[in-house]
Amino acid sequence: MTQRVIVAMSGGVDSSVALLQVAEAGYEAIGVTMKLWEYRDVGGNLLGESSCCPVEAVNSARDVCVSLGIPHHTLDFQAVFKTTVVDNFIDEYIAGRTPNPCVRCNSYVKWDALIKQADQLGADKIATGHYARIDVSTDAQPRLLKGLDTHKDQSYVLWGIPRETLARTLFPLGSMTKEQVRQLARKHGLTTAETPESQEICFVADNDYRRFLDQYANGRVSTKVGLGEIVDEDGRIVGQHPGYAYYTIGQRRGLGLAAEEPLYVKELDPEANRITVAPRSALYSSVCELEDVNWLVDRPDTPRRVHAQIRYNSEAASAQLIPMDALVRLEFEQAQLAITPGQSAVFYDGDTLMGGGIIRRGIET
Repeated sequence: MTQRVIVAMSGGVDSSVALLQVAEAGYEAIGVTMKLWEYRDVGGNLLGESSCCPVEAVNSARDVCVSLGIPHHTLDFQAVFKTTVVDNFIDEYIAGRTPNPCVRCNSYVKWDALIKQADQLGADKIATGHYARIDVSTDAQPRLLKGLDTHKDQSYVLWGIPRETLARTLFPLGSMTKEQVRQLARKHGLTTAETPESQEICFVADNDYRRFLDQYANGRVSTKVGLGEIVDEDGRIVGQHPGYAYYTIGQRRGLGLAAEEPLYVKELDPEANRITVAPRSALYSSVCELEDVNWLVDRPDTPRRVHAQIRYNSEAASAQLIPMDALVRLEFEQAQLAITPGQSAVFYDGDTLMGGGIIRRGIET
């Protein structure tokens, strides 16, 4: 019996080729586009371009489905997206942390709400256009692997998906490069073949998250976060800021400080509404603690050597992983720059993504 697969489609080339690959593999494919956001509520989408599925994206996804003779559905996931992703985004900034909304979207929308939708549609699996792989070559549980294209690998943002869903997930692009994906789209005449990549936070289309926090939070940020002090490591006041929530660890731009050497945000203190700045050399930490840890392999009982990555665009670095009840401690061989609370840290055994968590704090040693 042919298995049914629903393919998450954003209106871009990656998800379009993922649909093509699923269909050519012999599955009964169904394209679904998730309506996540209404820009008219908060503005910022002046060009109508984003990956949060405006009308243009829905139409692009539908056109690809029509050209391939595949049914297409638009699903309204705005409520779950707001409560699990957008509201958390605001809460984290107010708490003085820097969130990664893509991780939460994957965990709570694409691999939670979408799996539930698959059950309703009688689908066996879901598929997305992420550059990652799933290894089912052994009798053990499936493993999530890095994508073969090291420049496009997206395993970092997938650490939070439920482990039990790996057996029901397909990543058709995991063994392809971006150029191969575009070439295949051109070969099949897909209308999305030349669609540019989206770089911004999808629900902040103009990439101005300060404006978004002010407008969408209905005054919560400006009421709670006002003018505050910028201090150096010795506590001396060196400037003022409009609100700690508008800054992140490691930031240099926008401080408006004159100093003999460049200064960067080292610490945010929400209670005092204070920012501490320091030279770049003071931003290195050798240890970080993770909370809200999700394991995609069996949790080790003892310390082990891994490669850990503390932000999406950074290189994985050698570290000792130490399980600590609900937390994980990472001790790096070489100190890491600007370990940022609220961001994600993931850990690998070779190409296998073992799991990840939210950075609770970095520790200087």
